[in-house]
Amino acid sequence: MNVTTMRRIDCWLGMPVCFFLTCWRCCFGRRMPKGSDKPQRILFIKLAEQGSTVLAQEAIRAAVARVGRGNVYFLLFAENRPILDLLDLIPQENIIAIHARGLVRTLVSAVKALWRLRRARIDAAIDLEFFARSSAALAYLSGARRRVGYHAFAGEASYRGNLMTHRLSFNPYLHTSQAFRVMVEALDYPADRFPQFDLMPSTAAGADACFVPRPQELAAVRTLLRQASPRMPDAPFMLLNANASDLMPLRRWPSERYLELARRLLRRYPEIVVAFTGAAAEAEAVQRLASEVDSSRCISVAGKTTLRELLALYCLAEVLVTNDSGPAHFATLTPVDVVVLFGPETPLLFAARSPRTHPLWAGLACSPCIHAFNDRQSACRDNICMQRISVDQVFAEACRLYETRRATARQASA
Repeated sequence: MNVTTMRRIDCWLGMPVCFFLTCWRCCFGRRMPKGSDKPQRILFIKLAEQGSTVLAQEAIRAAVARVGRGNVYFLLFAENRPILDLLDLIPQENIIAIHARGLVRTLVSAVKALWRLRRARIDAAIDLEFFARSSAALAYLSGARRRVGYHAFAGEASYRGNLMTHRLSFNPYLHTSQAFRVMVEALDYPADRFPQFDLMPSTAAGADACFVPRPQELAAVRTLLRQASPRMPDAPFMLLNANASDLMPLRRWPSERYLELARRLLRRYPEIVVAFTGAAAEAEAVQRLASEVDSSRCISVAGKTTLRELLALYCLAEVLVTNDSGPAHFATLTPVDVVVLFGPETPLLFAARSPRTHPLWAGLACSPCIHAFNDRQSACRDNICMQRISVDQVFAEACRLYETRRATARQASA
């Protein structure tokens, strides 16, 4: 099921479902949990966007510290599961996936997921979606007595009923990883106090998980690079992720600029290889892009790696240049330096809090235009915020990082 269809279903089906469940709750289920009762089993709901799952690491670790690893659960769409499996923060059997393949199959899969959650006796649900209706309904139907999530108190965001016990007001000045952690902390507070919340959110950046590739994964990646660029089997290389997912097409940087960037990098550094990455569905288009660079030192590995092999590739690379998308967050699990291009969303909220993440953002008056209050949809059809980021800017930042890394490597080997 594509993103547009899911959004329409969430709006046109989700709104009446949330209204009905709110009426049901008002009549039969308004009882608030006692403040003295501590949750024993915590469920996170984050249906879409694997990159946001990476930002939720700190929150998941906080939940694990409270109730133990075996008592933390996660509900998501099946296609977003790989990164959660890779993070290995909670047991795989506690990851419950909904298969979004057509409306009927999605509903059947959701019912099965809810049955599993009720059998697990979940007593706290944390809705990590901003103002989605489907996740609010799932939180309520999970049977959890404590439900933490955002509420549109003054109509500042989309209607999603009144299904949360701990109703938070969305703070557009909190980084997303901080906001997720705050939702876990909310479980310690009486439900009837919200939206007032006298917690001071932590400003310290959470520690990223350290991805350690398996020897066979490194070997597979090195073999892939040798086959694609046999003349330079051990050359340092830079990665260009020239596309974003269909979830946010406005986040794309023009393809011709990636072409120019690749050519300039190859001219500046005759010792390097430039590799284009991408998903399997993008492989043909990315291969054409790499071919247009017209260099034996420019290759495409799009669609040729598993997720773990992609992260192994990041471990071997010097620099990754990418639009704001999942790979920008996946890369924070590895030592690579990442130049992230932001436009319709702001790095102040969504850039990974890592010293290896280097965001570029034009900061136009109309940007960011995608945010929690508009269902992350925009009337914009011409992403001038991305077009304003010049090749000169990206080239300069990529060169600075590459040269800094090479100088550090030389000092370490001296």
